[in-house]
Amino acid sequence: MDKRDYKTFYHFLKSYLDPNQKINEATGIPNLMNLSAETKLLAHCLMPNHFHLLVQQTTKDGITKLMKRVMTNYVMYFNKRYNRVGPLFQGIYKAVLIDNDSYLLHLSRYIHRNPIGLRVDPILGINPFVSYPYSSYGDYLGKRSSGWVQPNILLNYFGSDNWPLRRKYRSYQSFVEDNDLHEIDFLGNLCLDDNAET
Repeated sequence: MDKRDYKTFYHFLKSYLDPNQKINEATGIPNLMNLSAETKLLAHCLMPNHFHLLVQQTTKDGITKLMKRVMTNYVMYFNKRYNRVGPLFQGIYKAVLIDNDSYLLHLSRYIHRNPIGLRVDPILGINPFVSYPYSSYGDYLGKRSSGWVQPNILLNYFGSDNWPLRRKYRSYQSFVEDNDLHEIDFLGNLCLDDNAET
């Protein structure tokens, strides 16, 4: 509904995914809810009516734990804030196994291009998906470093080990912003957004 809702969703993602939050800074007690050893967030985009998370899990149920924790906390927050009860999301989340590198790369591109269909905001500028604040695309362009988003896993596909990071950023940006590529050619007919408006 507003910036506070987006920031609250980010708060929950960060608390469960940031490796620096394994220990509660105030108490020094281990944060047993932190899942940074079990899951890595490679890419994400929060939209007005849905979201995408590209997650790598290192344990059998890492994604399940992450989704349960984030969704439970977010629904509790949202229902309290807007004085509502009941489910917030339509159905259970969808998960797709990524079993090849091409699919992985094009899925990250699809996620980062999601804001293209949004109304151009004069504050965001003429290229809304580059400046869109609720996406990991800024982490992939070197505009920010969230700490809980792991772009290097994918950026390593866009140059050799001895390439400077800024060159990998430019290479990935060219890949994402190439309008001649079409996701359907690489992702197939898999419908990721059944009722999305993008």
